[in-house]
Order: sequence, then structure tokens, then C-alpha cells
Amino acid sequence: MSDDQTITIDGKTYKLADLSEQARAQLANIRFCDERIQQLRNELAVSDTARMGYSRALKRELDKVKA
Repeated sequence: MSDDQTITIDGKTYKLADLSEQARAQLANIRFCDERIQQLRNELAVSDTARMGYSRALKRELDKVKA
């Protein structure tokens, strides 16, 4: 970590080098959570797309039964 890295929280900028070990640990936890949330959003998008495909396939099969 370089001494000039900063982070802005609630409109206030902090130098990372000035933060306590606990504050840096909490930042790491937040970053981990943000990455996990993004991963879950991506998985949801993939699952939603797959579900739509399955629904279309089911409708095609059900149309065969009606005919």
C-alpha cells in the first residue's frame, strides 16, 4: 500500500496509511462483501436468463400437448 492512497467515505477523504489496523481490516471486509455481492448479482443474471430459456422450452412442449 502506498502512502498516497486514499479512500472517501461519507464525503471525507482519508489516507489509507493513516487508518488503524482495525479500520483497514473493516475496509477489507467491505471490499470482500462488495465483490461477493457482485458475484451473486452475476449468478442471478445467469440464472434468470436460464430460467427464461427453460420457460420458453416448457411452453413449446405444452403447445405440443394442446395440438
